[in-house]
Amino acid sequence: MKSFMAKPGELEKKWYVLDAEGKVLGRLATEAASILRGKHRPTFTPNVDTGDHVIVINADKIVLTGNKLQNKKLYRHSGYPGGLKVINYSTLMATRPELAVRKAIVGMLPHNRLGAAMARKLKVYSGSEHPHQAQMPEAWSI
Repeated sequence: MKSFMAKPGELEKKWYVLDAEGKVLGRLATEAASILRGKHRPTFTPNVDTGDHVIVINADKIVLTGNKLQNKKLYRHSGYPGGLKVINYSTLMATRPELAVRKAIVGMLPHNRLGAAMARKLKVYSGSEHPHQAQMPEAWSI
């Protein structure tokens, strides 16, 4: 018996909606990364993008446990000397909660071209509305 290896064109992509209201950031991120990677399918192949599209709504109502809201920081660097930017997560969650959720999910994907293709299938919205009703997304319970 031969092992099954998925081919890029033969898989049908689905759309899933994850509601982040009241959920812990890391637990939501692992679930979303697993769906984007395709680990929930029996046809999972590590070197092929077998994952589905993920829509995360209510990103502004996500929860960080412990003192992470005050102590955790987001670091960015422009590449120039002295170009380090540091943002506290309390400020980030107040201004751009979509970025916090996106960074958590994309950080759990492979760091190569395959991971970049998976990250393009992630849509994050701070409210409860999203413009992807035509794709008929299914609700995914966490």
